[in-house]
Amino acid sequence: MEKISKIIKTKIFRYGFAVSGIFVSAFMFENFQTRINSTTVALAFLLWILISATFLGRNPALLASLAAMLCFNFFFLPPVRTWTISDPQNLVAWGAFTVTAIIAGELSAYARRRALEAEKQKIEIERLYNELQDAFEKASRAEALKQSEKLKSSLLDAVTHDLRTPLTSIKASVTTLLDSEGGHRTIELDTESRLEFLEIIDEETDRLNNFIEGMVELARVEAGSMRLRQTFSSIEEIISTALKRAENLLKNHRIRVELEKDLPLVSVDAKALAEVVYTLLDNASKYSPENSQITVKAVVTGEQVQISVNDEGGGISPEIREKVFEKFFRDEVNPVGGLGLGLAIAHGIIESHGGKIWIDTGENEKGAKIIFTVPIEKEL
Repeated sequence: MEKISKIIKTKIFRYGFAVSGIFVSAFMFENFQTRINSTTVALAFLLWILISATFLGRNPALLASLAAMLCFNFFFLPPVRTWTISDPQNLVAWGAFTVTAIIAGELSAYARRRALEAEKQKIEIERLYNELQDAFEKASRAEALKQSEKLKSSLLDAVTHDLRTPLTSIKASVTTLLDSEGGHRTIELDTESRLEFLEIIDEETDRLNNFIEGMVELARVEAGSMRLRQTFSSIEEIISTALKRAENLLKNHRIRVELEKDLPLVSVDAKALAEVVYTLLDNASKYSPENSQITVKAVVTGEQVQISVNDEGGGISPEIREKVFEKFFRDEVNPVGGLGLGLAIAHGIIESHGGKIWIDTGENEKGAKIIFTVPIEKEL
């Protein structure tokens, strides 16, 4: 009820204010009737009608138009203070003023309504935009949560497999060695057997160490805190270092190295780049059959040096070629041992050098070919 009363009061004020402006103007102009002509009065009335239409609305402006027409006729058209119009020209002027006042009021009110509608549309668009933004943020949070859960699952799987397995082997080997020593021997071991258990402990300890180093290196890459020690380095030496380190991995494969003549020096962290080549060689040896060929190639392409490792294995399907660079990713079709960190680290190292790394089909449509580029720096 109070709200209705307030609305009524507001309407009364708008209509009263619009009409009172005409009456006040008519009173003021009547005192100066001998000094001003009817055209000036008409324009003044018209101005007030426009103001009323703009700020008070269409209907108050129409009422003001009616009041202006009556006041103009009664006070300013001869014979004054009568409703009679003696001169036909004044009749035409009165009619034109009335029509003009109504049309001007309508147009001004229409413009005001359009402005209000535009403002409402703006508010609605902003509301829809905010809703869309909220929905997008919720979807992003949901996707981030999904990815986080996926990462947790992958991390748990990696930790479970790649920590528990070597720890189990180490624990079993140490327990066996302890049982063979001391005053209560339950197992008799000869020198060769003890050496085998010690080798298992050494191998599995290295495996644990590699896991921890891989996690730390990946954390540095993702945090952008990897410090590159860039120097002018030889591509030949980088590849040679990687091949030497991977010698045991590649002993059952045929290795072919194709290097373009006069390869330029590149400004890179040679140790980090050799790690990338080693990772690619490691993957090639895992995913290709024994006695198959692994080809390492290096060529200049524009302002970059392009290095590739090509195997003769089963290849990598296009659907997962980008995913293999994600941490903890493992190919379920061709599962092999490993942490799923190597290519993720390699991806980070290459990008930190300003290069790119990707996967393609191998030579002669056989196997997989992992390619990366590093820019040729003119100077350090």
